[in-house]
Amino acid sequence: MSVPLPDEFTYRRVDAGGVRINCAVAGEGPPVLLLHGYPQTHLIWHHVAPRLAGEFTVVLTDLRGYGDSDKPAGGDHEYSKRAMANDQLRVMAELGFDRFAVAGHDRGGRVAHRLALDAPEAVRALAVLDIVPTRYAFQHADKDFGLGYYHWFFLAAGNGIPERLLAGDPAFWVTSRMHSRHNGGTPFDPAAVAEYVRCFSTPEAIAASCADYRAAAGIDLEHDDADAAAGRLVTSPLLALWGSGSFVGRAYDVPAVWREYATDLRTLAVESDHYLPEEQPHVVAEALRDFFAEA
Repeated sequence: MSVPLPDEFTYRRVDAGGVRINCAVAGEGPPVLLLHGYPQTHLIWHHVAPRLAGEFTVVLTDLRGYGDSDKPAGGDHEYSKRAMANDQLRVMAELGFDRFAVAGHDRGGRVAHRLALDAPEAVRALAVLDIVPTRYAFQHADKDFGLGYYHWFFLAAGNGIPERLLAGDPAFWVTSRMHSRHNGGTPFDPAAVAEYVRCFSTPEAIAASCADYRAAAGIDLEHDDADAAAGRLVTSPLLALWGSGSFVGRAYDVPAVWREYATDLRTLAVESDHYLPEEQPHVVAEALRDFFAEA
Protein backbone atom coordinates (compact mmCIF):
# COMPACT_ATOMS: atom_id res chain seq x y z
CA MET A 1 0.00 0.00 0.00
CA SER A 2 1.58 3.30 -1.11
CA VAL A 3 1.88 6.32 1.15
CA PRO A 4 -0.59 8.98 -0.11
CA LEU A 5 1.80 11.89 -0.66
CA PRO A 6 3.00 12.90 -4.14
CA ASP A 7 6.58 12.25 -5.23
CA GLU A 8 7.27 16.00 -5.29
CA PHE A 9 7.55 15.85 -1.49
CA THR A 10 11.05 15.01 -0.35
CA TYR A 11 11.70 13.54 3.09
CA ARG A 12 14.45 14.29 5.57
CA ARG A 13 15.04 14.04 9.30
CA VAL A 14 16.10 17.33 10.87
CA ASP A 15 18.06 17.52 14.12
CA ALA A 16 16.09 19.95 16.28
CA GLY A 17 18.47 20.29 19.21
CA GLY A 18 18.91 16.57 19.80
CA VAL A 19 15.43 15.48 18.75
CA ARG A 20 15.21 14.32 15.14
CA ILE A 21 12.03 15.48 13.45
CA ASN A 22 10.69 13.73 10.37
CA CYS A 23 9.55 16.15 7.69
CA ALA A 24 8.48 16.34 4.05
CA VAL A 25 8.94 19.44 1.89
CA ALA A 26 7.62 20.55 -1.50
CA GLY A 27 6.74 23.65 -3.46
CA GLU A 28 8.06 27.17 -3.87
CA GLY A 29 7.08 30.47 -2.37
CA PRO A 30 6.46 31.71 1.19
CA PRO A 31 7.01 28.95 3.76
CA VAL A 32 4.03 27.25 5.41
CA LEU A 33 4.39 24.73 8.26
CA LEU A 34 1.58 22.18 8.71
CA LEU A 35 1.23 20.31 12.02
CA HIS A 36 -0.90 17.24 12.67
CA GLY A 37 -2.92 16.04 15.65
CA TYR A 38 -3.63 12.86 17.61
CA PRO A 39 -3.38 9.98 16.83
CA GLN A 40 -1.99 10.82 13.42
CA THR A 41 1.09 11.96 11.52
CA HIS A 42 1.95 14.56 8.88
CA LEU A 43 -0.12 12.51 6.43
CA ILE A 44 -3.33 14.10 7.71
CA TRP A 45 -2.38 16.85 5.22
CA HIS A 46 -1.96 14.53 2.22
CA HIS A 47 -4.96 16.06 0.40
CA VAL A 48 -4.28 19.65 1.44
CA ALA A 49 -0.50 19.97 1.13
CA PRO A 50 -0.27 19.33 -2.65
CA ARG A 51 -2.91 22.00 -3.22
CA LEU A 52 -0.82 24.53 -1.30
CA ALA A 53 2.52 23.54 -2.81
CA GLY A 54 1.74 25.42 -6.04
CA GLU A 55 1.99 28.74 -4.20
CA PHE A 56 3.93 28.02 -1.01
CA THR A 57 6.90 26.06 0.23
CA VAL A 58 5.04 23.49 2.30
CA VAL A 59 6.71 21.78 5.25
CA LEU A 60 4.98 18.79 6.86
CA THR A 61 6.39 17.42 10.10
CA ASP A 62 5.72 14.69 12.61
CA LEU A 63 5.59 16.18 16.10
CA ARG A 64 8.06 14.77 18.60
CA GLY A 65 6.61 11.52 19.92
CA TYR A 66 4.59 10.90 16.77
CA GLY A 67 5.10 9.43 13.34
CA ASP A 68 8.73 8.80 12.48
CA SER A 69 10.10 11.58 14.67
CA ASP A 70 12.10 10.82 17.81
CA LYS A 71 10.22 9.87 20.96
CA PRO A 72 12.33 11.07 23.89
CA ALA A 73 11.70 9.54 27.28
CA GLY A 74 11.94 11.55 30.46
CA GLY A 75 8.45 12.54 31.46
CA ASP A 76 5.75 15.05 30.72
CA HIS A 77 8.05 18.09 30.46
CA GLU A 78 9.59 16.54 27.35
CA TYR A 79 6.17 16.92 25.74
CA SER A 80 5.21 20.39 26.86
CA LYS A 81 3.84 22.36 23.95
CA ARG A 82 6.73 24.76 24.52
CA ALA A 83 9.25 21.98 23.86
CA MET A 84 7.29 20.69 20.89
CA ALA A 85 6.95 24.20 19.45
CA ASN A 86 10.68 24.81 19.85
CA ASP A 87 11.33 21.67 17.79
CA GLN A 88 9.32 23.17 14.96
CA LEU A 89 11.07 26.52 15.21
CA ARG A 90 14.43 24.74 14.94
CA VAL A 91 13.26 22.68 11.96
CA MET A 92 12.17 25.75 10.07
CA ALA A 93 15.44 27.52 10.87
CA GLU A 94 17.40 24.50 9.67
CA LEU A 95 15.42 24.61 6.42
CA GLY A 96 16.32 28.28 6.04
CA PHE A 97 13.08 29.91 7.19
CA ASP A 98 13.14 32.43 10.02
CA ARG A 99 9.58 33.66 9.42
CA PHE A 100 6.69 31.51 8.24
CA ALA A 101 2.99 30.74 8.46
CA VAL A 102 1.80 27.75 10.47
CA ALA A 103 -1.41 25.72 10.60
CA GLY A 104 -2.11 23.05 13.19
CA HIS A 105 -4.91 20.56 13.64
CA ASP A 106 -5.81 19.16 17.07
CA ARG A 107 -2.57 18.69 19.09
CA GLY A 108 -0.70 20.42 16.30
CA GLY A 109 -2.98 23.41 16.78
CA ARG A 110 -1.93 23.58 20.42
CA VAL A 111 1.73 23.41 19.43
CA ALA A 112 1.15 26.11 16.81
CA HIS A 113 -0.65 28.29 19.36
CA ARG A 114 2.31 27.98 21.75
CA LEU A 115 4.74 28.69 18.90
CA ALA A 116 2.93 31.93 18.04
CA LEU A 117 3.07 33.01 21.69
CA ASP A 118 6.70 32.07 22.29
CA ALA A 119 8.13 33.21 18.94
CA PRO A 120 5.86 35.94 17.56
CA GLU A 121 8.69 37.28 15.43
CA ALA A 122 8.79 33.96 13.54
CA VAL A 123 5.07 33.32 13.01
CA ARG A 124 3.69 35.41 10.17
CA ALA A 125 0.21 33.91 10.44
CA LEU A 126 -1.45 31.17 12.51
CA ALA A 127 -4.33 28.85 11.65
CA VAL A 128 -5.81 26.47 14.23
CA LEU A 129 -8.17 23.67 13.24
CA ASP A 130 -10.95 22.37 15.47
CA ILE A 131 -9.65 23.44 18.84
CA VAL A 132 -10.23 25.99 21.53
CA PRO A 133 -7.26 26.86 23.74
CA THR A 134 -6.28 24.20 26.26
CA ARG A 135 -6.67 26.55 29.20
CA TYR A 136 -10.19 27.50 28.16
CA ALA A 137 -11.18 23.87 27.63
CA PHE A 138 -10.09 22.82 31.11
CA GLN A 139 -11.59 25.89 32.77
CA HIS A 140 -14.98 25.17 31.20
CA ALA A 141 -14.97 21.37 31.46
CA ASP A 142 -18.35 19.83 32.29
CA LYS A 143 -20.15 16.52 31.86
CA ASP A 144 -20.39 16.92 28.08
CA PHE A 145 -16.68 17.66 27.85
CA GLY A 146 -15.86 14.69 30.06
CA LEU A 147 -17.88 12.36 27.84
CA GLY A 148 -16.90 13.88 24.50
CA TYR A 149 -13.22 14.31 25.33
CA TYR A 150 -12.83 11.50 27.84
CA HIS A 151 -9.48 10.61 26.27
CA TRP A 152 -7.98 13.83 27.70
CA PHE A 153 -8.39 12.34 31.17
CA PHE A 154 -7.77 8.70 30.27
CA LEU A 155 -4.48 9.43 28.50
CA ALA A 156 -3.33 11.71 31.33
CA ALA A 157 -3.89 9.02 33.97
CA GLY A 158 -0.78 7.79 35.77
CA ASN A 159 0.67 4.48 36.88
CA GLY A 160 1.07 3.21 33.32
CA ILE A 161 -2.66 2.56 33.00
CA PRO A 162 -3.36 4.02 29.54
CA GLU A 163 -0.06 2.72 28.17
CA ARG A 164 -0.88 -0.84 29.22
CA LEU A 165 -4.45 -0.73 27.91
CA LEU A 166 -3.62 0.89 24.57
CA ALA A 167 -0.85 -1.63 23.94
CA GLY A 168 -3.47 -4.38 23.89
CA ASP A 169 -5.01 -3.22 20.60
CA PRO A 170 -3.50 0.02 19.26
CA ALA A 171 -5.05 -0.43 15.82
CA PHE A 172 -8.54 -0.54 17.33
CA TRP A 173 -7.81 2.57 19.37
CA VAL A 174 -6.58 4.61 16.39
CA THR A 175 -9.35 3.57 14.03
CA SER A 176 -12.08 3.92 16.64
CA ARG A 177 -10.95 7.45 17.49
CA MET A 178 -11.04 8.42 13.84
CA HIS A 179 -14.18 6.72 12.57
CA SER A 180 -16.24 7.90 15.54
CA ARG A 181 -15.41 11.50 14.61
CA HIS A 182 -16.17 11.52 10.88
CA ASN A 183 -19.33 13.05 9.45
CA GLY A 184 -19.40 12.27 5.73
CA GLY A 185 -17.26 14.10 3.20
CA THR A 186 -14.08 12.51 1.86
CA PRO A 187 -13.44 9.05 3.37
CA PHE A 188 -10.21 8.35 5.18
CA ASP A 189 -7.51 7.03 2.87
CA PRO A 190 -6.70 3.42 3.90
CA ALA A 191 -3.01 3.99 3.21
CA ALA A 192 -2.95 6.99 5.55
CA VAL A 193 -4.82 5.09 8.25
CA ALA A 194 -2.37 2.20 7.92
CA GLU A 195 0.49 4.64 8.49
CA TYR A 196 -1.21 6.11 11.55
CA VAL A 197 -1.58 2.62 12.99
CA ARG A 198 2.01 1.65 12.14
CA CYS A 199 3.45 4.73 13.77
CA PHE A 200 1.27 4.54 16.87
CA SER A 201 1.77 0.82 17.55
CA THR A 202 5.00 0.90 19.55
CA PRO A 203 5.47 1.25 23.31
CA GLU A 204 7.54 4.39 22.71
CA ALA A 205 4.82 6.06 20.63
CA ILE A 206 2.05 5.17 23.07
CA ALA A 207 4.09 6.45 26.02
CA ALA A 208 4.93 9.67 24.20
CA SER A 209 1.31 10.37 23.32
CA CYS A 210 0.27 9.87 26.94
CA ALA A 211 3.04 12.22 28.05
CA ASP A 212 1.68 14.78 25.57
CA TYR A 213 -1.74 14.68 27.26
CA ARG A 214 -0.25 14.70 30.76
CA ALA A 215 1.71 17.80 29.81
CA ALA A 216 -1.51 19.44 28.63
CA ALA A 217 -3.05 18.91 32.07
CA GLY A 218 0.10 20.05 33.87
CA ILE A 219 3.06 22.07 32.60
CA ASP A 220 1.15 23.46 29.64
CA LEU A 221 -1.46 24.98 31.96
CA GLU A 222 1.32 26.60 33.99
CA HIS A 223 2.64 28.23 30.82
CA ASP A 224 -0.87 29.23 29.74
CA ASP A 225 -1.65 30.72 33.15
CA ALA A 226 1.56 32.75 33.00
CA ASP A 227 0.54 34.12 29.61
CA ALA A 228 -2.90 35.03 30.93
CA ALA A 229 -1.41 36.80 33.95
CA ALA A 230 0.88 38.79 31.66
CA GLY A 231 -1.95 39.62 29.24
CA ARG A 232 -0.06 37.90 26.43
CA LEU A 233 -2.14 37.24 23.29
CA VAL A 234 -1.44 35.97 19.79
CA THR A 235 -0.57 39.07 17.78
CA SER A 236 -0.12 37.51 14.36
CA PRO A 237 -3.27 37.13 12.22
CA LEU A 238 -5.14 34.04 13.42
CA LEU A 239 -7.64 31.93 11.48
CA ALA A 240 -9.80 29.54 13.49
CA LEU A 241 -11.40 26.74 11.48
CA TRP A 242 -13.69 24.17 13.07
CA GLY A 243 -16.08 21.42 12.13
CA SER A 244 -19.72 22.41 12.47
CA GLY A 245 -20.49 18.79 13.41
CA SER A 246 -17.53 18.32 15.76
CA PHE A 247 -17.59 18.50 19.54
CA VAL A 248 -15.81 21.86 19.31
CA GLY A 249 -18.46 23.19 16.94
CA ARG A 250 -21.31 21.96 19.10
CA ALA A 251 -19.93 22.88 22.51
CA TYR A 252 -18.32 26.30 22.05
CA ASP A 253 -18.90 29.69 20.53
CA VAL A 254 -15.56 29.34 18.77
CA PRO A 255 -15.17 32.96 17.56
CA ALA A 256 -16.03 34.32 21.01
CA VAL A 257 -13.49 32.02 22.66
CA TRP A 258 -10.62 32.87 20.34
CA ARG A 259 -11.29 36.60 20.64
CA GLU A 260 -10.06 36.27 24.22
CA TYR A 261 -6.72 34.89 22.98
CA ALA A 262 -5.90 36.82 19.80
CA THR A 263 -5.80 40.41 18.58
CA ASP A 264 -6.47 39.78 14.87
CA LEU A 265 -9.01 37.00 14.26
CA ARG A 266 -10.74 35.37 11.29
CA THR A 267 -13.11 32.42 11.69
CA LEU A 268 -14.77 29.80 9.49
CA ALA A 269 -17.04 26.85 10.29
CA VAL A 270 -16.59 23.89 7.95
CA GLU A 271 -19.26 21.25 7.29
CA SER A 272 -17.27 18.45 8.89
CA ASP A 273 -16.54 16.57 12.06
CA HIS A 274 -13.11 16.71 13.71
CA TYR A 275 -10.69 15.71 10.94
CA LEU A 276 -11.18 18.70 8.64
CA PRO A 277 -8.07 18.28 6.46
CA GLU A 278 -9.16 14.78 5.45
CA GLU A 279 -12.93 15.17 5.46
CA GLN A 280 -13.12 18.55 3.68
CA PRO A 281 -9.69 19.04 2.09
CA HIS A 282 -10.89 21.34 -0.71
CA VAL A 283 -12.50 23.77 1.74
CA VAL A 284 -9.53 23.67 4.12
CA ALA A 285 -6.96 24.15 1.34
CA GLU A 286 -8.86 27.11 -0.11
CA ALA A 287 -9.30 28.74 3.30
CA LEU A 288 -5.62 28.33 4.18
CA ARG A 289 -4.47 29.50 0.75
CA ASP A 290 -6.54 32.67 0.94
CA PHE A 291 -5.60 33.39 4.54
CA PHE A 292 -1.87 32.84 4.10
CA ALA A 293 -1.84 34.88 0.89
CA GLU A 294 -3.52 37.85 2.60
CA ALA A 295 -1.93 37.73 6.07
